[in-house]
Amino acid sequence: MKAPIACALCALMAIVAVVPNARAEEITAEQVRVAIDRAVAYLKREQTKEGSWPDQPGLPGGITALCTLALLNAGVPPDDPQIQLALASLRKIKPRRTYLAALHTMVFAAAEPNRDGPLIRQNVKWLEDQQRRDIEGKGGWGYPEGPTDNSNTQFALLALHEAQRVKVPVTAQTWRLALNYFQASQNTDGSWGYREGMPGTGSMTSAGIGAVYMALDKLSEGDATVDGEKIQCCGAQEVDKSIDRALAWMGRNFSVATNPGTGRSQTYLLYYLYGMERVGRLSNQRFIGRHDWYRDGAAFLVEKQDKLSGYWKGVGLAEDNPHIGTSFALLFLAKGRRPVISAKLKHDPQDDWNHHRNDLANLTVFTEKKWKRDLTWQVIDVREATADDLMEAPVQYISGELKPTFSDAEVKNLREYVNRGGFLFADACCGGEEFDRGFRELCQRIFPEPEYKLRLLPPEHAVWSIDVPVEPQAKPLWGIDFGCRTSVVYCPDNLSCLWELARPGREKKYADSVQKQIDTALNIGVNVLAYATNREPKYKLDVPDLAVAGGPQDLFDRAKLYVGKVKHTGGWNSAPRALHNLLASISREAGLRVSTDQREVALSDDQLYEYPMLFMHGRNAFDFSDAERKRLKTFLERGGVLMADAVCSNDQFAASFRKEMAAIFPDQPLQKVPGNDPLFTSEFGGFDLKTVGRRDPQRRAAGAPLKASVRDVAPELEAVTLGQRYAVIFSPYDLSCALERHESLECPGYVREDAARIGINIVLYALHQ
Repeated sequence: MKAPIACALCALMAIVAVVPNARAEEITAEQVRVAIDRAVAYLKREQTKEGSWPDQPGLPGGITALCTLALLNAGVPPDDPQIQLALASLRKIKPRRTYLAALHTMVFAAAEPNRDGPLIRQNVKWLEDQQRRDIEGKGGWGYPEGPTDNSNTQFALLALHEAQRVKVPVTAQTWRLALNYFQASQNTDGSWGYREGMPGTGSMTSAGIGAVYMALDKLSEGDATVDGEKIQCCGAQEVDKSIDRALAWMGRNFSVATNPGTGRSQTYLLYYLYGMERVGRLSNQRFIGRHDWYRDGAAFLVEKQDKLSGYWKGVGLAEDNPHIGTSFALLFLAKGRRPVISAKLKHDPQDDWNHHRNDLANLTVFTEKKWKRDLTWQVIDVREATADDLMEAPVQYISGELKPTFSDAEVKNLREYVNRGGFLFADACCGGEEFDRGFRELCQRIFPEPEYKLRLLPPEHAVWSIDVPVEPQAKPLWGIDFGCRTSVVYCPDNLSCLWELARPGREKKYADSVQKQIDTALNIGVNVLAYATNREPKYKLDVPDLAVAGGPQDLFDRAKLYVGKVKHTGGWNSAPRALHNLLASISREAGLRVSTDQREVALSDDQLYEYPMLFMHGRNAFDFSDAERKRLKTFLERGGVLMADAVCSNDQFAASFRKEMAAIFPDQPLQKVPGNDPLFTSEFGGFDLKTVGRRDPQRRAAGAPLKASVRDVAPELEAVTLGQRYAVIFSPYDLSCALERHESLECPGYVREDAARIGINIVLYALHQ
C-alpha cells in the first residue's frame, strides 16, 4: 500500500473512535409517534366494557364521542373492536345539546358514514333547527338555556362541515348566517372572544378563523366558472379580510404554553391547541406569524405528557379530566402531523401565484380519495423560506399568469431543494404567455448546465400512467431530467383552473366535455404527485436526514477522508449528489471527518493513487481501455477500495461492470458476499444489516397503477477478493438513486435509509482494511 494512503487511513481510524456524533436536540417524528401510541393505549385502557368512557352529568356520550374521535384521527381503524363498541354505545343516544350532536356527527362521519347516514342527517337537521335566528347572536349556537357563544358555534360548524364532506346536505342559508355572525362579532384587533364584545383569546380566535374558512368554502363560487361548455378561468376574487386580521393577531400573540388573551393562564390550553391545529390545517400555513406551530406545539405536548400513563391533564373545567385533555392533545398531534403532499409557492409579482385559491386544495382531496389516506398541503413564501423550509414538502407547486420573479438567493434555494430530492411542478394559468417565458428562464437559472433542459415528456414516461392512464396528447407536459428521475414537470395549459372547478362536497353537473377536461387535469395532477413521492409522503417532522447534507463546514483538510468519483462513458454522474449525501451521512452517523466535495477522477489521472477509496456508478453500458484497466488494478492491489452500484439497477451497467472486473482480475471474479459476513454487521462501527428494505416494481394489468412492493430481504453485494480483504464491492441493486433522494417506483433498489446504511458499512469496512 502506498504510504499516503496508509497514513490517511490510520489517522481516520483514530478520529472515528473519538469524534462524537452531534445532532440537534429538537422534537422528532419518532417522539411524536411514541407519544401518540402511548395516548392511544391510555384511552383504550380507560374504556369501559360497555364501550363508553365516564361522561359528565347531563352530557350523555360527550366524552365517549370525543375519545372515539381522537382515536379515529390517531389512526385506529373503524373496525377495531373497541371503536365498534364505542360506536354501538353512541348509536343508542339521541343527543340534544350542541356539543353532543356535533361530536356524535363528527364520529359517525369519520367512522362509518354509509351505515350511519340516517343518524348524521338527523343530527344535521337538529343542529340547523337550533341555529339562533333572533337578532341577538343570530347565526350562532349556544346552550339551550343560554345565549350564543363561539365555542358551541364552532362545534356545530365542525359537525356540519364533516357531514357535508360525506355528502349530507347543509343549506347555504345556515352557512351564510354563521359567516355573518362571525364577521360581525370579530373584535377590532382581529381576535374573537367567547361572546361578542368579550376580550379575544387564542382558543376563540382559532374558533373564529376555522368557522370563517369553512363558511367561505361552502359559499364561495370559486375563482373559475362554467357556462355551458365554456370555462372561464381566473375570475374576480372576493377578499375577506377577517381571516388575515385574525391570523395577524395569532402571530403577534403566539404561544403553545398558554392560551393567548388569558394572561399567563393555561385555562383551556389543550382546547386552544386543538383549535390551533385547525387554523394551521385550514389555512395551510406552516407558520403562524414566524412560528412553526406544529413543531412548537408537538414539542410542548411531548414534554408535558404523563411519563407513566401517557395522558395529558389540563387546567380548569373539563380539561382537568384526563380523558378530555388527552383527546384534545391527541387530536392536535395526530391531525396536525398529516403528510404534506405539496406546497404552493408564494412568489412575486404580488398575488400572481394564487389565481385559483382552491386548486391545490381540491387536488389534495382528490389524491386523498385515490390513495385512501389523509393528506394536507401548505403555502410557503419563497421570499422567506430556506432550503430546509422547502424540504418540508416533497413537491413545490408554482403557478401564475405573469413572469415569475425570483432573486438569486431564491434560485439558489430552489436548486438546493431539488439537489436534496425536491420536485418542482409548475403550471401556466390564465393564458399566461408571460409565465411560460418566465418559467423557462427560471429553469435556465436553476439548472445552468447544458444537460438539464426542458423537454416534452414522451408517451412512455411514467407520469402518463403511474396512477391513472392519461392520453399523452391530452395536455403538453415538459420536464427536466435531473439525477435519477424527472425532477421538474411543467404544464403550460391551465391545470389549476380545472382543479379549481373540482369542488369536493359541492359537486356540480358539468357538460361532458367540461367534466372530461376536469378529470384529465386531476388525473395528471395525481400522477405527478405519485411520480414525485412514490405515494410515500412523510408525516410532518419525518424528513429523513440520513442522506442529506448538514452540519457546520469542516475547513481543515488534515486527516479528512476524500473519495474520488470515477469518470467513465456509462453515465458516471447519473446521480450527482449520491456520493455527497453518503459522505455527509457518514459524518453524522460515525463522526468521521470527510470531504463532501465532489472529486472527479479519470482512471488515467495520476491523482488516482491519492485516494484511499473510489466510488463509481452508472446507468449505461461502458468499456475501459487497457490502460485504464491496468491503472485500476494497480490502485486496488496497493490497498485501495472501489465501491460501485448500478443506478436504478441498470442491467447494462451491471453487465459492463462485471465484464470489466473479470478482465482486470480473471482469477478473482466478482462473487456474492455471504450473508453472515462482518460487512453486514456493526463490527466496523456501522449497522446490523441482516435484513434491509428493497423496492421491487410489480407488473401491472392494463390501466392499473404502477406499484412497488418493499420487501425485507438480505442485502446483496458482490465483491472481488484480494488476499484477505474485499477490494471491489458492487451492488447490482440501486443505492445511488436512494442516496440522491430520487428513488422511483420504476427502479428496483434499496429504500433510502437502508441504502445509506449499506453505503456507510462499505466505507467503514474499507477504512478498517
